[in-house]
Amino acid sequence: MDGLTLAEQYFQAYGLPMILKAFPLHAERMACGLVGDGSECFGFDDEISQDHDWGPGFCIWLSRDDYHGIGQDLMKGYERLPRTFAGHGPRMKSKWGDDRVGVFEVGAFYSRFMGNGGVPRDNEEWMRIPEPALAAATNGKVFYDPLGEFTSIRNGLLHFYPDDVRLKKMAARCMTAAQSGQYNLGRCLERGDQFAARYAETKFCADVISLIFLLNRRYTPFYKWMNRALLALPRLGGEIHERIGALIQTSDSRSKLEQVDEICSLIIAELRAEGLTDSSSTFLLEHGPVVQSRIRNRDLRERNVWIG
Repeated sequence: MDGLTLAEQYFQAYGLPMILKAFPLHAERMACGLVGDGSECFGFDDEISQDHDWGPGFCIWLSRDDYHGIGQDLMKGYERLPRTFAGHGPRMKSKWGDDRVGVFEVGAFYSRFMGNGGVPRDNEEWMRIPEPALAAATNGKVFYDPLGEFTSIRNGLLHFYPDDVRLKKMAARCMTAAQSGQYNLGRCLERGDQFAARYAETKFCADVISLIFLLNRRYTPFYKWMNRALLALPRLGGEIHERIGALIQTSDSRSKLEQVDEICSLIIAELRAEGLTDSSSTFLLEHGPVVQSRIRNRDLRERNVWIG
């Protein structure tokens, strides 16, 4: 059983009955689910994942007033729930995974990922939040939310970046992916600098993956899952995943550079299809400034194209 299914079934079997019995006046004001850090929240957990921070458990989210009023008592009720369920458990907590499940205040929960307790209010706030943090804040599943406060913030985040912020990030990824892949990778290989070549290759792949997520209006997850998560993306996800696999598996320098160029060609074609570039260049870097020129907000449009 995957961890997200386990969490939902555990909630339905033990969590919801406890809430309805012990906190009937507040039950309609709570949200419950499993969102945040952990492979199970992305649906990528396996047997290896079960050695830490995995097992029966879920999150309960409360408004600020309710958290101050019943938070401690609710946490005591949560901690009295059975520690095993459906043949799994008890949950093995690591040093850094002690606060992945339990009772949380809605604003504080979102603040731990984004630095604020709600949907960013302007472009500057959006630009400051790392993509993996937004991915973690919006993954998983909400099992129960009659009040809708938690889900309202979640839906606002899932609506994705404002268009100008998305374009700013895409422009920057065009620049850095081209620099590391189409320009520096070949030079490093020619010099025989294996560390620099491997770094350039990895940097290229990471920036390309981020760019594909931006094309799909999805947040790039934690690096451990970013390549695997490509497979679920409809726009170039499977194709880029396959190309990256070929790139990193070959030891032939010429083949590596051919794969880099093919990846960039696929991206350029997709940028053209969306009307984000009209450049005929095969060098992805040349498309970054064109994408940035599509930004309507003057402040973002005039910033350094390399930064996003």
